[in-house]
Amino acid sequence: MRQIRKPSHPGEFFKFTVLDDRGISITSAAGHLGVTRKALSEFVNGKAKCSHAMARRLAESTGTGVAIWINMQAKLDTWEAENMDKPVNITALPEARVA
Repeated sequence: MRQIRKPSHPGEFFKFTVLDDRGISITSAAGHLGVTRKALSEFVNGKAKCSHAMARRLAESTGTGVAIWINMQAKLDTWEAENMDKPVNITALPEARVA
């Protein structure tokens, strides 16, 4: 089933539900996560996807599971793929031949 509303980016979710709620700056959080400030800034601003490495770091630092972050990214990726313009040069593959 296609989802109507665009899912939240995991970085934006992390910013609003973790950093903002706890009053933690991006610079401070980057230090705790062991990433650069630039890398975390791009992630929380929705410019970088949640990699497996970032998902692991987020899980370890927040006491959550890796799957939460990977699944959130997968839902966003799926929504974006389903809502992109359909290429015009696609044709159906032939049916399988039965012997």
